[in-house]
Amino acid sequence: MAPTSARRSGHSRRAQYGLFTGYVLAAIGAAVGAILLGVSLWRPSSFNGLRGAAADTVAPVGEASAAGRAGGQGLFDSIAGYLAAGSQNAKLKQEVELARIRLKEAEAVKTENARLKALLGFSESETKPVTVARLIGSSAASTRRFAYLSAGKNQGVGIGMPVRSPRGIVGRVLEVGANSSRVLLLADSESVIPVRRSKDEVVAFAEGRGDGRLRIRLINLGINPLKKGDVFVTSGAGGYYHPGIAVGILQEVTGDGGIAAVISDPAATDYVAVEPIWQPEAIKAAQTPVEKAIEE
Repeated sequence: MAPTSARRSGHSRRAQYGLFTGYVLAAIGAAVGAILLGVSLWRPSSFNGLRGAAADTVAPVGEASAAGRAGGQGLFDSIAGYLAAGSQNAKLKQEVELARIRLKEAEAVKTENARLKALLGFSESETKPVTVARLIGSSAASTRRFAYLSAGKNQGVGIGMPVRSPRGIVGRVLEVGANSSRVLLLADSESVIPVRRSKDEVVAFAEGRGDGRLRIRLINLGINPLKKGDVFVTSGAGGYYHPGIAVGILQEVTGDGGIAAVISDPAATDYVAVEPIWQPEAIKAAQTPVEKAIEE
């Protein structure tokens, strides 16, 4: 007897029917395909309805796929836009910082121009300035308070000449070089200047304390009439300073006067005007022979 694997299909009637049915279905499929091909070539519009139905069937799937693609593209665009916005924001921030720096520089130039104009305005007053110079430095760490000017004998500066800013008195010239000078500031412990209250004739002496402030000592002792906020100006006594120039503003009231702040702070002053001594004859008359020799 032959092995099972070697048997022919004809030995099984069921197998023969199955094989025959397959052939018939293949022939029918081929015939139907040929007919449909012929109809599509002869009348292409005949399958429009079928194609529309098929398109309607797969449309939701296509929409979901398109939405996914759009969302993914939008996500990538958002990430790219975020990265680009980050670099743009950094650049804009840098530009804003530079603009702020330029604005501050312009404000500084504007302020300096205003100070120079105020100093130049001194020339229109009765007292003509000897020169206008830059305040190139000042001491602030000891009881001795000095400042240094970028002008000296070559610019006409002399010992004893008042030095003032647009706000008020800074001090007076103590030593003179060829092109530089040393100024005794009002706050120096050896500085004494006659003053009066601006609104009346209350007279006093403004003495430097060495700490940036002034001690106001009343000449006429008794009831202290001073109040916080009182402004003191030069009285003209002594002959050095022209009367009426701002000196200090009272901050504290004491038994014999008060404590005042210097109105013209050297630390906030760039340019100053050196003025001639108001009454040089009176000063020379009051000097001793030794003082005259030193000055000469």
